[in-house]
Amino acid sequence: MADNRPIGVFDSGLGGLTVVREIMRLMPNEDIIYFGDTARVPYGGRSSSTVIKYATEDAELLLRHNVKLIVAACGTVSSVATELGKDLPVPYFGVVAPSAEYAAKVTKNGKIGVIGTRATIKSTAHKNAILKIKPQAEVFNNACPLFVPLVEEGWYKAEDSVVKGTVSRYMEPLKQAGVDTLILGCTHYPILKDAISAEMGEGVQLVNMGKAAAEMLKEYIISASLCNGSETKGRVKYLVSDKTEAFGAVASVLMGEDIGLNDVELVKVTL
Repeated sequence: MADNRPIGVFDSGLGGLTVVREIMRLMPNEDIIYFGDTARVPYGGRSSSTVIKYATEDAELLLRHNVKLIVAACGTVSSVATELGKDLPVPYFGVVAPSAEYAAKVTKNGKIGVIGTRATIKSTAHKNAILKIKPQAEVFNNACPLFVPLVEEGWYKAEDSVVKGTVSRYMEPLKQAGVDTLILGCTHYPILKDAISAEMGEGVQLVNMGKAAAEMLKEYIISASLCNGSETKGRVKYLVSDKTEAFGAVASVLMGEDIGLNDVELVKVTL
């Protein structure tokens, strides 16, 4: 049995495209509807009630496009709006559980770092998930609120002095703690992976939430017989709530193909 409906993916902005790219890599025949809430980014500094409200609206928007399942490609939503999936008529996936499972499996010294938005770190969602799997682990959290604005502005290159200085400041306590595994707890953060890796050193393994989530998603789609039956390459439809100038440039880097503003559809949200 096949299901040719698209996969729905949403995020507060551009970061969720790191998840989309991993899904496309593992399941190239799947169509994807991506919604980036660029008018209300970032979610990380919002109250829990506001994050839940935005996430619910994002999911409802995707449902209007007849998606077969929904992925919250947002660390903040996955950490805070934990009950969202219970009210949806289609399967729902976050990005916290897959990354916690992977980190617990690969750490050698049991010291795992988690970086994310303030809301993600405050929720302790990654820490709780890790300790359920590996109770003896030590988890070190650090909020990095400036990372999302940097990425949304298109500042992500490791040699950029602003990027380098910001990364160095945020990574220092994790280096002092001696972590050997670091969860990039926001889907924007893999864009900064070169700068983060350079600062942390080769001995620290970075965990990409998008990659871990895509692998779990593929297993589910196969087991639930939801695979797209088409043999042609899948397509991505891009929806945003604000057409920012940086979207096309950064999205092109993330997706590995040229994406212009003409390829993006503008939708309205309540600010």
